[in-house]
Amino acid sequence: MTLPFTIGAFIVALGVLIIFHEFGHYLVARWCGVKVLRFSIGFGRPLLRKRWGKDQTEWVIAAFPLGGYVKMLDEREGDVAPEELTRSFNRKSVARRSAIVAAGPIANFLLAILLYCFLFMLGVSGMKPILGPVTPATPAAFATFEAGEIIIKIGTEPVATWQDARWLLLSQAVEKSPAVTVETLNQRGEINWRKLDLSNFHTDDLDGDFLKKIGLNSYQPAMKPVIAQVTPDGAGNRAGLLANDEILAVNGEKIASWEELVQQLRSKPGQLLTLQIHRGSSILNINVTPDTVTEKGEKIGKVGVGPKIDPAELEGLLVKTSYPLGIALIKAVDRTWETSMFTLRMLGKMLTGEVSWKNVSGPITIADYAGQSAQMGLAPYLGFLALISISLGVLNLLPVPILDGGHLMYYAVEIVKGSPLSEKTMEIGQQVGMALLFALMAFAIYNDISRLISG
Repeated sequence: MTLPFTIGAFIVALGVLIIFHEFGHYLVARWCGVKVLRFSIGFGRPLLRKRWGKDQTEWVIAAFPLGGYVKMLDEREGDVAPEELTRSFNRKSVARRSAIVAAGPIANFLLAILLYCFLFMLGVSGMKPILGPVTPATPAAFATFEAGEIIIKIGTEPVATWQDARWLLLSQAVEKSPAVTVETLNQRGEINWRKLDLSNFHTDDLDGDFLKKIGLNSYQPAMKPVIAQVTPDGAGNRAGLLANDEILAVNGEKIASWEELVQQLRSKPGQLLTLQIHRGSSILNINVTPDTVTEKGEKIGKVGVGPKIDPAELEGLLVKTSYPLGIALIKAVDRTWETSMFTLRMLGKMLTGEVSWKNVSGPITIADYAGQSAQMGLAPYLGFLALISISLGVLNLLPVPILDGGHLMYYAVEIVKGSPLSEKTMEIGQQVGMALLFALMAFAIYNDISRLISG
């Protein structure tokens, strides 16, 4: 995956999310009779601008792309001609001002619903929830799960894919549920119900491979140690490894599977290894030194080769489920609601210290996820967009001055008080809100850099 591709995927994601959010504000402002002066994608110096429409609204693309705004006619921000006073934002009722402010986050939730609806109609693909070896001394091992079982239900929710299982169990882990009922089907056709205890699960590492940490591993078909592709800039390519080479031994130790090969290479970073290769009708010895890579704080060896996978066997492990429009829409609304509530619960637990703040991601991590999901295909990228759109909607509804939720908080106080807050009070609130946002952004970028350093 190239850096330009990642940057491009990130810019497209930002553009779509910001446009939808600000267009929500714009449309409702127009419906409420407020004159819109400027619609800006980004902040700072305008790069492109054009006036358009009956009100000659200025449409702008600005230099700093992390956000946008809709500037409306407002007596607090400048002189307003007497004939346009009725179109000023500050002259509108609290209800109308609240609707205009709330429209941005609501637009983000609607975007997520549309994206999820499209994906559910298109068909959701995923790995079947078949269990591989269960890790000893983990919650899954204590619950006596067995390799080869298929997860069919978690609690009362049916499970179709491995992704479903991860999402449902992750939600339960965040809530520290004392016991989750998991229904499985074994290879003999028997149904089993087990209680999976997640109450002591440590939530600091939720951004890692969560299911592996509780002992549940997905089934992986046995793969022969045959190379399918060689990375151009990897150690394997420099050593002369080719596609279709079969690895027979490493330093004289026989290799029977791809997993054994990976374990050997990962455990010997920077060490000169002799690989016995079956190529065509010849047996060769090739020396290779695995590149040293830091992954989650651990130094491992990588050669830059990929395995040959039987397409028929892989196809048998995949499941694709699609739904008609009505059901897809209902599922999309449910998914958006569940994800929004999950995001709120995570934020709450961060504030109380139950979940580590290192789970907060900044623009670097988000850009990386954008690139990865885009490279995987349209469906994963749209799913990523839906998830980020929900996060943006939830974040903007938080009662923090400068955010939409902060303005809604002001209006709630105005309703109770019977008059707007003073300019001084709102100015102080804006400064506090700006400081909080800058602190959060700095912390998120620090987390991003830490992830890069640790691999």
